[in-house]
Amino acid sequence: MNKATIKDIDVNGKTVLVRVDFNVPLDSQRNVTDATRIKAALPTINYLIDQGCKVILMSHLGRPKGEFDAKYSMKPVVETLSQLLKKDVKRANDCISNETKELAKGLQPGEVLLLENTRFYPGETKNEEGFAKELASLAEVFVNDAFGAAHRAHASTAGVSEYLPAVAGFLLEKELAVLTEALDNPARPFTAIIGGAKVSDKIAVLENLVKKVDNLIIGGGMANTFLRARGLDMGDSLVEEDKLELAKIIERNAKALGVNLFLPEDLIVAQEMKEDAKTQVINTQVPKGFKALDIGPASAEAFAKVVEKSALVLWNGPMGVFEMDIFAKGTETIAKAMAECNGKTIVGGGDSVAAVEKVGVTGEIYHISTGGGASLEFLEGKDLPGVAALQDA
Repeated sequence: MNKATIKDIDVNGKTVLVRVDFNVPLDSQRNVTDATRIKAALPTINYLIDQGCKVILMSHLGRPKGEFDAKYSMKPVVETLSQLLKKDVKRANDCISNETKELAKGLQPGEVLLLENTRFYPGETKNEEGFAKELASLAEVFVNDAFGAAHRAHASTAGVSEYLPAVAGFLLEKELAVLTEALDNPARPFTAIIGGAKVSDKIAVLENLVKKVDNLIIGGGMANTFLRARGLDMGDSLVEEDKLELAKIIERNAKALGVNLFLPEDLIVAQEMKEDAKTQVINTQVPKGFKALDIGPASAEAFAKVVEKSALVLWNGPMGVFEMDIFAKGTETIAKAMAECNGKTIVGGGDSVAAVEKVGVTGEIYHISTGGGASLEFLEGKDLPGVAALQDA
Protein backbone atom coordinates (compact mmCIF):
# COMPACT_ATOMS: atom_id res chain seq x y z
CA MET A 1 0.00 0.00 0.00
CA ASN A 2 1.46 3.34 -1.03
CA LYS A 3 -0.87 5.55 1.03
CA ALA A 4 0.10 7.50 4.14
CA THR A 5 -1.31 6.15 7.38
CA ILE A 6 -2.20 7.60 10.75
CA LYS A 7 1.36 6.95 11.96
CA ASP A 8 2.96 8.93 9.12
CA ILE A 9 1.73 12.31 10.37
CA ASP A 10 1.71 14.17 13.68
CA VAL A 11 -1.81 14.04 15.10
CA ASN A 12 -0.85 14.87 18.68
CA GLY A 13 -3.47 17.09 20.29
CA LYS A 14 -5.25 17.78 16.99
CA THR A 15 -8.94 17.62 16.14
CA VAL A 16 -9.28 14.58 13.88
CA LEU A 17 -12.27 13.74 11.67
CA VAL A 18 -12.52 9.96 11.19
CA ARG A 19 -14.73 8.22 8.63
CA VAL A 20 -15.70 4.90 10.19
CA ASP A 21 -18.06 2.20 8.93
CA PHE A 22 -20.69 1.85 11.64
CA ASN A 23 -23.33 0.58 9.21
CA VAL A 24 -24.32 -2.17 11.64
CA PRO A 25 -27.44 -4.38 11.92
CA LEU A 26 -30.15 -3.35 14.40
CA ASP A 27 -33.06 -5.36 15.79
CA SER A 28 -36.70 -4.19 15.99
CA GLN A 29 -35.93 -2.37 19.26
CA ARG A 30 -33.00 -0.65 17.50
CA ASN A 31 -30.31 -2.43 19.50
CA VAL A 32 -27.03 -3.22 17.74
CA THR A 33 -27.06 -6.98 17.04
CA ASP A 34 -23.53 -7.29 15.64
CA ALA A 35 -20.80 -4.88 16.74
CA THR A 36 -18.04 -6.37 14.55
CA ARG A 37 -17.59 -3.20 12.48
CA ILE A 38 -17.54 -0.99 15.58
CA LYS A 39 -14.92 -3.21 17.24
CA ALA A 40 -12.83 -3.13 14.06
CA ALA A 41 -12.48 0.67 14.35
CA LEU A 42 -11.39 0.65 18.02
CA PRO A 43 -7.61 0.43 17.40
CA THR A 44 -7.68 3.67 15.40
CA ILE A 45 -10.01 5.46 17.84
CA ASN A 46 -7.96 4.38 20.88
CA TYR A 47 -4.70 5.42 19.20
CA LEU A 48 -6.11 8.91 18.61
CA ILE A 49 -7.38 9.11 22.20
CA ASP A 50 -3.91 8.13 23.43
CA GLN A 51 -2.44 10.92 21.27
CA GLY A 52 -4.63 13.45 23.06
CA CYS A 53 -6.74 14.07 19.95
CA LYS A 54 -10.25 15.45 19.88
CA VAL A 55 -11.95 12.69 17.88
CA ILE A 56 -14.94 13.32 15.62
CA LEU A 57 -16.43 10.19 14.05
CA MET A 58 -18.78 10.07 11.08
CA SER A 59 -20.58 7.18 9.40
CA HIS A 60 -23.65 6.26 7.42
CA LEU A 61 -26.27 3.76 8.58
CA GLY A 62 -28.66 2.18 6.11
CA ARG A 63 -30.09 4.08 3.14
CA PRO A 64 -32.18 7.02 4.39
CA LYS A 65 -32.23 8.75 0.97
CA GLY A 66 -30.88 12.16 1.88
CA GLU A 67 -33.30 13.14 4.64
CA PHE A 68 -33.70 12.57 8.38
CA ASP A 69 -35.26 9.22 9.30
CA ALA A 70 -35.30 8.28 12.99
CA LYS A 71 -34.92 4.55 12.29
CA TYR A 72 -31.48 5.26 10.76
CA SER A 73 -30.23 7.47 13.60
CA MET A 74 -26.76 6.75 15.04
CA LYS A 75 -28.16 6.89 18.60
CA PRO A 76 -27.92 3.10 19.30
CA VAL A 77 -24.39 3.08 17.89
CA VAL A 78 -23.32 5.76 20.40
CA GLU A 79 -24.49 3.55 23.24
CA THR A 80 -22.60 0.48 21.97
CA LEU A 81 -19.46 2.50 21.22
CA SER A 82 -19.51 4.04 24.70
CA GLN A 83 -19.62 0.55 26.23
CA LEU A 84 -16.75 -0.69 24.05
CA LEU A 85 -14.56 2.36 24.66
CA LYS A 86 -15.51 2.37 28.37
CA LYS A 87 -16.10 6.10 28.16
CA ASP A 88 -19.00 8.38 27.28
CA VAL A 89 -19.20 9.23 23.60
CA LYS A 90 -20.91 12.53 22.77
CA ARG A 91 -23.59 12.52 20.08
CA ALA A 92 -24.42 15.27 17.62
CA ASN A 93 -27.98 15.70 16.37
CA ASP A 94 -26.73 16.35 12.83
CA CYS A 95 -23.47 16.78 10.93
CA ILE A 96 -22.84 20.44 10.12
CA SER A 97 -25.15 22.76 12.10
CA ASN A 98 -23.79 25.58 14.28
CA GLU A 99 -24.76 23.49 17.31
CA THR A 100 -22.59 20.61 16.06
CA LYS A 101 -19.72 22.99 15.27
CA GLU A 102 -19.88 24.30 18.83
CA LEU A 103 -19.90 20.73 20.17
CA ALA A 104 -16.79 19.98 18.08
CA LYS A 105 -15.03 23.16 19.26
CA GLY A 106 -15.79 22.32 22.89
CA LEU A 107 -14.23 18.86 22.78
CA GLN A 108 -11.41 18.23 25.25
CA PRO A 109 -8.31 16.10 24.40
CA GLY A 110 -9.28 12.41 24.41
CA GLU A 111 -13.01 13.07 24.00
CA VAL A 112 -15.05 11.45 21.22
CA LEU A 113 -18.02 12.85 19.29
CA LEU A 114 -20.13 10.85 16.83
CA LEU A 115 -21.96 12.84 14.15
CA GLU A 116 -25.44 11.90 13.01
CA ASN A 117 -25.90 9.75 9.88
CA THR A 118 -24.05 11.35 6.95
CA ARG A 119 -26.68 10.03 4.53
CA PHE A 120 -29.33 12.29 6.08
CA TYR A 121 -27.79 14.85 3.69
CA PRO A 122 -28.28 14.57 -0.10
CA GLY A 123 -24.82 16.12 -0.49
CA GLU A 124 -23.22 12.97 0.97
CA THR A 125 -23.88 10.50 -1.84
CA LYS A 126 -23.57 13.24 -4.47
CA ASN A 127 -20.14 14.17 -3.05
CA GLU A 128 -21.18 17.82 -3.03
CA GLU A 129 -18.34 20.25 -2.51
CA GLY A 130 -20.32 22.38 -0.04
CA PHE A 131 -21.17 19.46 2.24
CA ALA A 132 -17.61 18.09 2.10
CA LYS A 133 -16.23 21.54 3.00
CA GLU A 134 -18.60 21.87 5.96
CA LEU A 135 -17.53 18.45 7.29
CA ALA A 136 -13.86 19.30 6.80
CA SER A 137 -14.30 22.57 8.72
CA LEU A 138 -14.83 20.56 11.91
CA ALA A 139 -11.24 19.29 12.09
CA GLU A 140 -7.55 19.62 11.23
CA VAL A 141 -6.88 16.10 9.93
CA PHE A 142 -8.98 13.49 8.11
CA VAL A 143 -8.55 9.76 8.72
CA ASN A 144 -10.42 7.25 6.55
CA ASP A 145 -10.90 3.97 8.40
CA ALA A 146 -14.06 2.86 6.59
CA PHE A 147 -12.97 0.12 4.19
CA GLY A 148 -16.61 -0.93 3.80
CA ALA A 149 -17.39 2.47 2.21
CA ALA A 150 -14.06 3.05 0.44
CA HIS A 151 -15.56 2.10 -2.95
CA ARG A 152 -17.97 5.04 -2.71
CA ALA A 153 -16.99 8.51 -3.95
CA HIS A 154 -19.02 10.26 -1.26
CA ALA A 155 -18.41 13.52 0.58
CA SER A 156 -17.40 11.74 3.81
CA THR A 157 -15.14 9.18 2.12
CA ALA A 158 -13.46 11.15 -0.65
CA GLY A 159 -14.69 14.76 -0.73
CA VAL A 160 -13.30 15.87 2.65
CA SER A 161 -9.80 14.81 1.62
CA GLU A 162 -9.72 17.80 -0.74
CA TYR A 163 -9.66 20.14 2.26
CA LEU A 164 -7.70 18.31 4.98
CA PRO A 165 -4.50 16.25 5.25
CA ALA A 166 -5.95 12.77 4.59
CA VAL A 167 -4.50 9.43 5.72
CA ALA A 168 -5.59 5.82 6.33
CA GLY A 169 -6.54 4.41 9.72
CA PHE A 170 -5.34 1.03 10.97
CA LEU A 171 -8.35 -0.94 9.71
CA LEU A 172 -8.16 0.48 6.20
CA GLU A 173 -4.39 -0.07 6.19
CA LYS A 174 -4.78 -3.73 7.20
CA GLU A 175 -7.55 -4.45 4.67
CA LEU A 176 -5.50 -3.01 1.82
CA ALA A 177 -2.29 -4.73 2.90
CA VAL A 178 -3.91 -8.18 3.13
CA LEU A 179 -5.78 -7.92 -0.18
CA THR A 180 -2.82 -6.35 -2.01
CA GLU A 181 -0.53 -9.15 -0.89
CA ALA A 182 -3.11 -11.73 -2.00
CA LEU A 183 -3.33 -10.26 -5.49
CA ASP A 184 0.27 -9.16 -6.05
CA ASN A 185 2.38 -11.62 -4.07
CA PRO A 186 0.27 -14.63 -3.08
CA ALA A 187 1.54 -17.70 -1.28
CA ARG A 188 1.18 -20.82 -3.46
CA PRO A 189 -0.97 -22.71 -4.06
CA PHE A 190 -3.48 -19.86 -4.08
CA THR A 191 -7.17 -20.88 -4.12
CA ALA A 192 -10.13 -18.58 -4.69
CA ILE A 193 -13.66 -19.73 -3.81
CA ILE A 194 -16.32 -17.62 -5.46
CA GLY A 195 -20.01 -18.20 -4.76
CA GLY A 196 -23.25 -16.28 -4.67
CA ALA A 197 -26.29 -16.20 -6.89
CA LYS A 198 -25.16 -14.62 -10.14
CA VAL A 199 -22.16 -14.66 -12.47
CA SER A 200 -23.09 -11.12 -13.51
CA ASP A 201 -22.35 -9.83 -9.97
CA LYS A 202 -18.79 -11.17 -10.11
CA ILE A 203 -17.73 -11.19 -13.78
CA ALA A 204 -14.83 -8.78 -13.26
CA VAL A 205 -13.69 -10.62 -10.12
CA LEU A 206 -13.57 -13.95 -11.99
CA GLU A 207 -11.78 -12.38 -14.95
CA ASN A 208 -9.14 -10.83 -12.68
CA LEU A 209 -8.67 -13.77 -10.30
CA VAL A 210 -8.30 -16.38 -13.03
CA LYS A 211 -5.00 -14.68 -13.94
CA LYS A 212 -3.69 -14.90 -10.38
CA VAL A 213 -4.85 -18.14 -8.73
CA ASP A 214 -3.80 -21.78 -8.96
CA ASN A 215 -7.28 -23.10 -8.10
CA LEU A 216 -10.65 -21.49 -8.81
CA ILE A 217 -13.68 -23.02 -7.06
CA ILE A 218 -17.11 -21.87 -8.21
CA GLY A 219 -20.22 -22.64 -6.17
CA GLY A 220 -23.62 -21.19 -5.37
CA GLY A 221 -26.18 -20.19 -7.98
CA MET A 222 -23.44 -18.94 -10.30
CA ALA A 223 -22.14 -22.51 -10.66
CA ASN A 224 -25.46 -23.38 -12.35
CA THR A 225 -24.60 -21.07 -15.23
CA PHE A 226 -21.17 -22.70 -15.65
CA LEU A 227 -22.71 -26.18 -15.56
CA ARG A 228 -25.34 -25.15 -18.12
CA ALA A 229 -22.53 -23.76 -20.30
CA ARG A 230 -21.05 -27.28 -20.28
CA GLY A 231 -24.32 -28.51 -21.78
CA LEU A 232 -25.88 -29.95 -18.63
CA ASP A 233 -29.62 -29.73 -17.88
CA MET A 234 -30.27 -27.50 -14.86
CA GLY A 235 -34.05 -27.98 -14.55
CA ASP A 236 -35.67 -24.95 -12.92
CA SER A 237 -32.42 -23.73 -11.32
CA LEU A 238 -31.31 -20.12 -11.51
CA VAL A 239 -29.30 -19.87 -14.74
CA GLU A 240 -28.18 -16.68 -16.49
CA GLU A 241 -28.72 -17.69 -20.09
CA ASP A 242 -27.10 -14.49 -21.36
CA LYS A 243 -23.88 -15.33 -19.49
CA LEU A 244 -23.31 -18.85 -20.88
CA GLU A 245 -20.74 -17.67 -23.43
CA LEU A 246 -18.92 -15.69 -20.75
CA ALA A 247 -18.77 -18.79 -18.53
CA LYS A 248 -17.23 -20.72 -21.44
CA ILE A 249 -14.63 -17.98 -21.96
CA ILE A 250 -13.67 -17.95 -18.26
CA GLU A 251 -13.33 -21.75 -18.30
CA ARG A 252 -11.23 -21.63 -21.50
CA ASN A 253 -9.00 -18.93 -20.00
CA ALA A 254 -8.51 -20.99 -16.84
CA LYS A 255 -7.45 -23.99 -18.91
CA ALA A 256 -5.06 -21.91 -21.03
CA LEU A 257 -3.46 -20.45 -17.89
CA GLY A 258 -3.10 -23.84 -16.18
CA VAL A 259 -5.63 -22.93 -13.47
CA ASN A 260 -7.61 -25.79 -11.93
CA LEU A 261 -11.29 -24.86 -12.23
CA PHE A 262 -13.60 -26.75 -9.85
CA LEU A 263 -17.38 -26.88 -10.33
CA PRO A 264 -19.85 -28.94 -8.26
CA GLU A 265 -19.99 -32.65 -9.12
CA ASP A 266 -23.22 -33.17 -7.19
CA LEU A 267 -26.04 -30.90 -6.02
CA ILE A 268 -28.76 -30.65 -3.39
CA VAL A 269 -32.03 -30.09 -5.25
CA ALA A 270 -35.64 -29.46 -4.25
CA GLN A 271 -38.85 -28.48 -5.98
CA GLU A 272 -39.31 -25.51 -3.65
CA MET A 273 -36.96 -23.14 -1.87
CA LYS A 274 -38.29 -23.50 1.66
CA GLU A 275 -37.01 -24.75 5.00
CA ASP A 276 -39.12 -27.94 5.06
CA ALA A 277 -38.59 -28.85 1.38
CA LYS A 278 -37.95 -32.47 0.38
CA THR A 279 -34.37 -32.57 -0.88
CA GLN A 280 -32.41 -34.97 -3.06
CA VAL A 281 -28.72 -35.36 -3.80
CA ILE A 282 -28.18 -35.78 -7.53
CA ASN A 283 -25.39 -35.55 -10.06
CA THR A 284 -25.26 -32.37 -12.07
CA GLN A 285 -28.19 -33.18 -14.39
CA VAL A 286 -31.14 -31.45 -12.70
CA PRO A 287 -34.61 -32.84 -13.55
CA LYS A 288 -37.38 -30.55 -14.74
CA GLY A 289 -39.29 -29.03 -11.84
CA PHE A 290 -36.27 -29.13 -9.51
CA LYS A 291 -33.84 -26.38 -8.49
CA ALA A 292 -30.19 -26.70 -7.45
CA LEU A 293 -30.01 -24.95 -4.05
CA ASP A 294 -26.69 -26.13 -2.57
CA ILE A 295 -23.60 -28.05 -3.56
CA GLY A 296 -23.78 -31.75 -2.72
CA PRO A 297 -21.71 -33.61 -0.08
CA ALA A 298 -19.18 -34.99 -2.59
CA SER A 299 -18.56 -31.50 -3.97
CA ALA A 300 -18.25 -30.02 -0.47
CA GLU A 301 -15.69 -32.70 0.46
CA ALA A 302 -13.73 -32.20 -2.78
CA PHE A 303 -13.67 -28.41 -2.35
CA ALA A 304 -12.60 -28.81 1.31
CA LYS A 305 -9.63 -30.98 0.26
CA VAL A 306 -8.44 -28.26 -2.15
CA VAL A 307 -8.75 -25.67 0.63
CA GLU A 308 -6.78 -27.80 3.11
CA LYS A 309 -3.83 -28.12 0.69
CA SER A 310 -3.69 -24.37 -0.07
CA ALA A 311 -1.20 -21.83 1.25
CA LEU A 312 -3.65 -18.97 0.65
CA VAL A 313 -7.45 -19.11 0.32
CA LEU A 314 -9.74 -16.24 -0.59
CA TRP A 315 -13.48 -16.86 -0.14
CA ASN A 316 -16.33 -14.62 -1.30
CA GLY A 317 -19.88 -15.90 -1.59
CA PRO A 318 -21.93 -18.85 -0.26
CA MET A 319 -22.24 -22.28 -1.86
CA GLY A 320 -26.04 -22.37 -1.69
CA VAL A 321 -29.14 -20.68 -0.26
CA PHE A 322 -27.28 -20.31 3.01
CA GLU A 323 -30.12 -18.42 4.77
CA MET A 324 -32.00 -21.72 5.10
CA ASP A 325 -30.37 -24.41 7.25
CA ILE A 326 -31.51 -27.14 4.87
CA PHE A 327 -29.37 -25.59 2.08
CA ALA A 328 -26.47 -24.37 4.24
CA LYS A 329 -24.35 -27.53 4.59
CA GLY A 330 -22.09 -26.81 1.61
CA THR A 331 -21.31 -23.31 2.86
CA GLU A 332 -20.73 -24.57 6.41
CA THR A 333 -18.34 -27.29 5.14
CA ILE A 334 -16.28 -24.61 3.39
CA ALA A 335 -16.26 -22.49 6.58
CA LYS A 336 -14.92 -25.46 8.58
CA ALA A 337 -12.30 -26.21 5.92
CA MET A 338 -11.16 -22.58 6.05
CA ALA A 339 -10.73 -22.92 9.83
CA GLU A 340 -8.68 -26.11 9.45
CA CYS A 341 -6.48 -24.78 6.65
CA ASN A 342 -2.84 -24.25 7.68
CA GLY A 343 -2.39 -21.45 5.13
CA LYS A 344 -3.63 -17.86 5.25
CA THR A 345 -7.40 -17.53 4.89
CA ILE A 346 -9.29 -14.42 3.82
CA VAL A 347 -13.08 -14.16 3.99
CA GLY A 348 -15.09 -11.33 2.44
CA GLY A 349 -18.75 -10.76 1.64
CA GLY A 350 -21.65 -10.73 4.11
CA ASP A 351 -22.83 -14.33 3.64
CA SER A 352 -19.34 -15.83 3.86
CA VAL A 353 -18.63 -13.81 7.01
CA ALA A 354 -22.00 -14.91 8.44
CA ALA A 355 -21.07 -18.52 7.70
CA VAL A 356 -17.80 -18.46 9.64
CA GLU A 357 -19.63 -16.72 12.50
CA LYS A 358 -22.44 -19.29 12.47
CA VAL A 359 -19.96 -22.19 12.51
CA GLY A 360 -18.04 -20.41 15.29
CA VAL A 361 -14.64 -20.30 13.60
CA THR A 362 -14.01 -16.56 13.22
CA GLY A 363 -10.98 -16.86 15.50
CA GLU A 364 -9.42 -19.40 13.12
CA ILE A 365 -9.60 -17.12 10.05
CA TYR A 366 -6.53 -15.03 9.20
CA HIS A 367 -8.51 -12.05 7.91
CA ILE A 368 -12.24 -11.30 7.80
CA SER A 369 -12.93 -8.30 5.60
CA THR A 370 -15.33 -5.63 6.86
CA GLY A 371 -16.23 -4.56 3.33
CA GLY A 372 -18.10 -6.87 0.96
CA GLY A 373 -18.62 -4.42 -1.91
CA ALA A 374 -15.25 -2.74 -1.42
CA SER A 375 -13.34 -6.03 -1.32
CA LEU A 376 -15.12 -7.19 -4.50
CA GLU A 377 -14.19 -4.00 -6.36
CA PHE A 378 -10.61 -4.29 -5.09
CA LEU A 379 -10.46 -7.89 -6.33
CA GLU A 380 -11.73 -6.66 -9.71
CA GLY A 381 -8.63 -4.46 -9.88
CA LYS A 382 -10.57 -1.20 -9.54
CA ASP A 383 -9.29 1.89 -7.73
CA LEU A 384 -11.34 2.66 -4.61
CA PRO A 385 -12.22 6.40 -4.48
CA GLY A 386 -11.89 6.54 -0.68
CA VAL A 387 -8.35 5.17 -0.96
CA ALA A 388 -7.26 7.06 -4.07
CA ALA A 389 -8.12 10.36 -2.34
CA LEU A 390 -5.62 9.79 0.51
CA GLN A 391 -2.11 11.21 0.60
CA ASP A 392 0.63 9.05 -0.86
CA ALA A 393 3.12 7.63 1.62
